[in-house]
Amino acid sequence: MARIIEFSGTVLTAPDQERHGLWAVDGRLTFDRPLERADVVLDGWVLPGFVDAHCHIGLGPGGAVDDDVAHAQAMTDRNAGTLLVRDAGAASDTRWLQQSPDAPRIIRAGRHIARTRRYLRNFAVEVEPEDLVEAVRKQARAGDGWVKLVGDWIDRDAGDLAPSFPAAAVRDAVRAAHDEGARVTAHCFGGDTLDDMLDAGIDCVEHATGLLPRHIPRFVEQQVPIVPTLINIATFPDIAARAEARFPRYAAHMRGLWERRDERVLEAYEAGVQVFAGTDAGSVIRHGRIADEILALHAAGLPPVAALDAACWSARRWLGADALAEGASADVVLCSEDPRADPETIRDLKGVVLRGRIVR
Repeated sequence: MARIIEFSGTVLTAPDQERHGLWAVDGRLTFDRPLERADVVLDGWVLPGFVDAHCHIGLGPGGAVDDDVAHAQAMTDRNAGTLLVRDAGAASDTRWLQQSPDAPRIIRAGRHIARTRRYLRNFAVEVEPEDLVEAVRKQARAGDGWVKLVGDWIDRDAGDLAPSFPAAAVRDAVRAAHDEGARVTAHCFGGDTLDDMLDAGIDCVEHATGLLPRHIPRFVEQQVPIVPTLINIATFPDIAARAEARFPRYAAHMRGLWERRDERVLEAYEAGVQVFAGTDAGSVIRHGRIADEILALHAAGLPPVAALDAACWSARRWLGADALAEGASADVVLCSEDPRADPETIRDLKGVVLRGRIVR
């Protein structure tokens, strides 16, 4: 590993702040020129390593994966520039990856918590409402400050999306997580589920495809961010097609949510709701697609700098992680062009540095 790396290009310390003169010395960033000559000089537009705020390292289509698969997932994300992952539920214990100097930093959430037989098989801890609080406390203690609820899923008896748990059970569960010092996020496709989550004091919502104008002021007032996972929402037409024969109401509902996806995200952003980038990699979405998600947010109407910020400076601040600051870990990505002016440049990064080590 090079002991001293000099970053000779423009350093974006914030979306609208540029500096020149940044070095990594023994894995830590400094704006003070070292006395010794740099071992390596890297040129390009310098940004904090990307954040994937909804990612499932250690999870595959059938549930838990072997360690070698989990490691390969982590390397794929890292090489695409994702250097900080907020795990949104994994069926396997990935604490060992947190000790790997080669892997992205991972903030774990334990396992998903779902209603019995109301989620993907082998993914979640499945419980009935009376056992929800206990499950939340257990997963809060097993993770790194986050708990993930499956807020809604298809109810086969009703033939459509429906909340997984009664509102009172959700309120008690969120209160229990907060007592344990954890924040709570929830998978929410439908609109009705959002009312219960907001009433309960939820800390974040994943997908939020059912977002309606009545919800937006509450998201702003309660400072609840959303992680839209747009590249996963792109699969909704296929889900609807497979469900059409048995569950036509559900199929129509999912198509409607897909059709309004960009409109809802843009409305939320313009109203002041925090929007963060997450790929939902690990089940049907392959790893290493953070650039696709950032660009999908831009395609939905977010300005380029806002879409970038959703996986960069603001995302790191939200998760309590350093960006480009004196003494911070040297976790950076380099672009050939200014990504605020040319968003497509993030698809082919010029360099990736993790903990002061050049990994790409």
